[in-house]
Amino acid sequence: MANVLRACMTMTSSPADRGYFQPAEWQPHRACWLAFPSHAELWQENLAAAQAEFVQLCRAIADVDPSTATPRGEQLEILVLDQAGKELASQLLEEVPARFHLLPFGDIWLRDTGPIFLTSAAGTGATVRFQFNGWGQKYELPGDEQVGERIAKSTGLPDFTIPLIAEGGALEVDGAGTCLTTRQCLLNPNRNPGQTEFELETALKAALGVKKVLWLEEGLLNDHTDGHIDTLARFVAPGVVLCMAPQSQDDPNYAVMRQIEADLKSFTDASHRPLQVCTVPSPGAILDNAGALMPASYMNFYIGNRTVVVPTYSSVFDQIAVATIAQFFPNRRTVGCSAKAILAGGGAFHCITQQQPI
Repeated sequence: MANVLRACMTMTSSPADRGYFQPAEWQPHRACWLAFPSHAELWQENLAAAQAEFVQLCRAIADVDPSTATPRGEQLEILVLDQAGKELASQLLEEVPARFHLLPFGDIWLRDTGPIFLTSAAGTGATVRFQFNGWGQKYELPGDEQVGERIAKSTGLPDFTIPLIAEGGALEVDGAGTCLTTRQCLLNPNRNPGQTEFELETALKAALGVKKVLWLEEGLLNDHTDGHIDTLARFVAPGVVLCMAPQSQDDPNYAVMRQIEADLKSFTDASHRPLQVCTVPSPGAILDNAGALMPASYMNFYIGNRTVVVPTYSSVFDQIAVATIAQFFPNRRTVGCSAKAILAGGGAFHCITQQQPI
């Protein structure tokens, strides 16, 4: 792979050069992009349940006014594989208005495969795309490598590409110059071999318009993404970050979560402020149908225009996690929706959504 720093320095114009940046997720959205769970060979016995959880997520994000049948939340832009998929998705969504796009995709993880939407101080939009290699060449599915470009072209917005292998779920911004990520993911030899933190930071600053990159170490056990940040820590305001706290030493991620909290408390943001670190309970050990540990996380919530949707896993800590997260979004309703079937595919709600800012 070409040297990331050299490639970024020779770019004629980066998003940051043009005044674009990735806004915080709590800023207003024009739309939310998703892909309808469709591949029976991937989802197998979980397909119908994953589709049902997808529908509940869409209903929460759209927040349809029952008196006018119009969405009070945000417009849904949904990828479907074919006409049959469109008809099924439309039938399941019923009263939820959505625009459907017949575009090939490998699976539903648009946070990682789709473009990242940017904005500018003047209110203009753009998209930026990193290189994608199937989460370190673990899951290379036909259509995933091209879906980001196809979505970007469909919007008609200026589109940028960055010579760095990364996924959107590996990057968390506060909209005020600070980005969180993990070494386990971006510095992994399966993504950016031989590259340094400085080189990767240079690329992220050029791509996202951030001023400072903060690095956590490792992610949850059995996380196929190699430690995506959106399962570990999330900004809820500039300088304010949430992470999970284990509720007993039996939590399989006890040491990892304690280290994450300690590291976050040692950080300062782009404005030189110590981060204010708050915690929600961990869901504890969540097992799949075969008894294997799943990378369940309440941090994988989606912040919509009117609704914050928190994934739940039939854990005794579901309700307190939802209530705790709700305290940080007093002007939105916060709801918990089952995500265990979607998690069987490798992620949860944040992983399958991609917001398009106004």
